[in-house]
Amino acid sequence: MANIKSQIKRNKQNERRRVRNKAAKSEIKTRVKVAVRAAEEGAEHAPEALRVAMKRIDKAAAKGIIHKNQASNRKSRLMKRLARVSS
Repeated sequence: MANIKSQIKRNKQNERRRVRNKAAKSEIKTRVKVAVRAAEEGAEHAPEALRVAMKRIDKAAAKGIIHKNQASNRKSRLMKRLARVSS
């Protein structure tokens, strides 16, 4: 445990960021799963689910939760997966 006041504050900040980042990453995974499931079932809300998943990935990249290249890779993989399902 830290004794220095600035390090105690830094630890609190890091913990808050870790929890926020974890929630955002979980949200991305959930939205991707929903989009894939909707496409597999041929649901009418599939395009909307895809749009929301892409938006969450882009937001996470903009906030620095995931790297912009990682966001691009995830979007690419999602699109390839949905194309494979629809054909």
